[in-house]
Amino acid sequence: MINNDLLRRICKIFDFNNEKILVVFELGQCLITAEQLTDFFKEKDDSVYNVLSDGELASFLNGLIIDKRGKKDGPERQAEQVLSNNAIFNKLKIALALKADEVIAILELADLSLGKYELSAFFRNVNHKHYRECSDEVLSTFLKGLKIQSQ
Repeated sequence: MINNDLLRRICKIFDFNNEKILVVFELGQCLITAEQLTDFFKEKDDSVYNVLSDGELASFLNGLIIDKRGKKDGPERQAEQVLSNNAIFNKLKIALALKADEVIAILELADLSLGKYELSAFFRNVNHKHYRECSDEVLSTFLKGLKIQSQ
């Protein structure tokens, strides 16, 4: 999925205004200006459209975890420079403190039925034999379910 679209959808789900988005980025150790943020939300064909990098999205998601769950003791977690759908899905799950049953229920709100074993495959180590890549469709459906749940 396109990082800018993910940011837009996540912010809409949580009803974040620009000030809140900037705070979440800062919690994730990424300083974004208000102008950059505006450019992230522009349409692709706009001349000032700015692509949100994987590192910036990872910082935002790390900041979301801190915002929703509080700061963890120990060293700050560094943002990944390359993000997969699995990592994005996992960060959202952690931020919202969701258990497997709750994730399944959210997916079912958006008409996707997965079993616990299918779901756990998304959160396994890449080298695990039962690891499965999370498709754009599954991630999008999860976000759609979160939107439905938040209404």
